[in-house]
Amino acid sequence: MAPHRARRRRTRRSGRRSLVYIVVASAVLVGGTAAGAVYVKAQAHDRGSLVSSPSASPGTSSSASAASSPSQEASVAPVTKPTVDRDALLTRAMKAVALEDGAAVSVAVFDIDSGEGAAYGEGAFDTASIVKVDILATLLLQAQDADRHLTAAEKTYATAMITNSDNASASALWDVIGQADGLDAANKRFGLTGTSGGDGALWGLTQTTAADQLTLLQQVFGDDSELSEASRTYLQGLMGEIAADQHWGVSAAADGTQWALKNGWLARSSTGLWDINSIGRVTVDGAEYLVATLSNGNTTKTKGISVVEAAAKAAVAAFGSA
Repeated sequence: MAPHRARRRRTRRSGRRSLVYIVVASAVLVGGTAAGAVYVKAQAHDRGSLVSSPSASPGTSSSASAASSPSQEASVAPVTKPTVDRDALLTRAMKAVALEDGAAVSVAVFDIDSGEGAAYGEGAFDTASIVKVDILATLLLQAQDADRHLTAAEKTYATAMITNSDNASASALWDVIGQADGLDAANKRFGLTGTSGGDGALWGLTQTTAADQLTLLQQVFGDDSELSEASRTYLQGLMGEIAADQHWGVSAAADGTQWALKNGWLARSSTGLWDINSIGRVTVDGAEYLVATLSNGNTTKTKGISVVEAAAKAAVAAFGSA
């Protein structure tokens, strides 16, 4: 947002009358810059009709009077407000999140109102069932391209896949979209750069990053999206109707029931350790946030849930603390 600028005004001169000056008020104009807020202070000029000051004494020229008068120009003194380092705040908040030895967590958050974001952690994670949002987004995009509606069977699969996290329904739609090739093609259009579909039928082993999941959430909940308004509304609605036994994850950071989410959980057969993930939109103190938190290496599902919930709360705290 460009800063407001105080306008310069020239005082009108009358050929036979002395100039009359008055400081009407001091105004503070506040504008925004990319680095933060800029505060501009300006003095208002003489309005003449409000208050009069004594005329210049006889024999005093108008130029001399003008020279001794207050400045005719607004004085502009921009001061840049320090930018808040949200990443640093999130890193500080994440110090309170307890991780087991060998476990890892990554979280990304986006404040819908301010357009600011923050991220913590690196690396790719198994998606587990959060990829089901991506599968449905891909199906909806393909349907848009074909200028068609979802079939009755596709809608049945979509509802079960998102609200109940039904795996058979996910496998059916994974085949409909063309498995990894279809997912990867859609993700390229969505702007995901660190996500690759799982091999063959293994949609749950799709690799992703917290940053990419945040980008996907922006496609689902934002206006600047490859998905139509009808597609976004449909997917948002399903994410707001999650089965009661899955009311955990990013929803822990929300006010009451003001959330929409999809969780993922997977015990790796090779290690017995758990992947626990959660993505969605939450409302906190009237502000809306998109949050994606991924974790792996958890010894139990319960411990993994505690990690992602604590990470979601830390993500929101990065905006509430400054």
